[in-house]
Amino acid sequence: MSAHTERHDIAVTRYFEAWNARDPEARAKAVAAAWTEGGGYTDPLADVSGHAGVTAVIAAAHEQFPGFVLRPTGTADGHHHTVRFSWELVNEADGTAPVAGSDVVTLAEDGRIVAVLGFLDRVPDGAL
Repeated sequence: MSAHTERHDIAVTRYFEAWNARDPEARAKAVAAAWTEGGGYTDPLADVSGHAGVTAVIAAAHEQFPGFVLRPTGTADGHHHTVRFSWELVNEADGTAPVAGSDVVTLAEDGRIVAVLGFLDRVPDGAL
């Protein structure tokens, strides 16, 4: 049984806000709200730290998949300083979701993200 808390939900909400911010200034603010200064993001395609690195990874995803949004699938589950959740990248025009994955996130005392370990469960052919 988990000890999932509102703190976990807030962190996940901020994570999705950062990933879905299309305006560069809004994206930078959202990343700063979601991640600690030295916080990192690691998945099979990226391994970055700091607000600039995380912002660049998100910007690159928007360039590769314009018109897509990151949406949670299922509910987040967490305990202590850790929360996990699944997501899919959805095309707003036709509802298709060519990319899906799961993330395990470690939180700082203030609830911001220290580290994200991302796993890609579904990717388009040739994307990896």
